[in-house]
Amino acid sequence: MNEPTPHSAGDNAPNLDGLSTSIQRVGEKVQTITEAVKKLTQNQVHLEDKIEGAQKRIQHILSRLPEQSDGRQLNLLGETIPPTNLEDDSEPTTH
Repeated sequence: MNEPTPHSAGDNAPNLDGLSTSIQRVGEKVQTITEAVKKLTQNQVHLEDKIEGAQKRIQHILSRLPEQSDGRQLNLLGETIPPTNLEDDSEPTTH
């Protein structure tokens, strides 16, 4: 029968060093990937918050829109706009 030949410690040392180095490289790559995933998750949460804020602002603007039958001027920014009277216009007419 074929019996496995025992390897001496000197034969396995280079293999163990190479394996150890490979394991260390894989560990570093896993750590780098973990950090990247963490950053992406934080970015996603930040973007979701920004989207939610934008949706609230849009909803606020939409809630201020007059009905379609309302002919008044829109004031979406909430600034007071003085009414304009055509009779009080101080510009000269060209009639």
